Amino acid sequence: MNTQTLITALGSAPDLIIGLIREMPSKNIKRRPAPNKWSAHEHTCHIATGDKTFLKRLELMLSDPNPVIKSMAPSPDEKKGSLLSVDLDKALGRYVKERALVVERLKELSIEEWQQTAEHEAFSHYSVYIMFRHLLIHEMFHAYRIDELLLKKDW
Repeated sequence: MNTQTLITALGSAPDLIIGLIREMPSKNIKRRPAPNKWSAHEHTCHIATGDKTFLKRLELMLSDPNPVIKSMAPSPDEKKGSLLSVDLDKALGRYVKERALVVERLKELSIEEWQQTAEHEAFSHYSVYIMFRHLLIHEMFHAYRIDELLLKKDW
């Protein structure tokens, strides 16, 4: 469990995501590759919504002796395209600001707090470390989808 590596990666993620979306030609940012597949804009706005929830989960896990964490999934409205109406620049600004808060909070955690566990409805085991590792991996999944759309030949 290398918490410093995880904190550094989480702190660097917004630069990567913002670089990808800024490289995307504006005519393709909101373009969906298929009716039920998200655009680069939607992937980016989705990424920008998670940090507040993860900070709340963290505080729950540190304060409740038997915390239960529910799975997160895109809402039916998000699946239908509601993220297309989100202001991208505002979403990115919020993402940068909230990620800085996450990173600062994580730097304060003791080894024992990183190991704090919770019951998660979808996973066999879950800790603060796993939760934030999951956040990073989830973001990189969406970053990969943005990159695929950026490099797509057959628009």
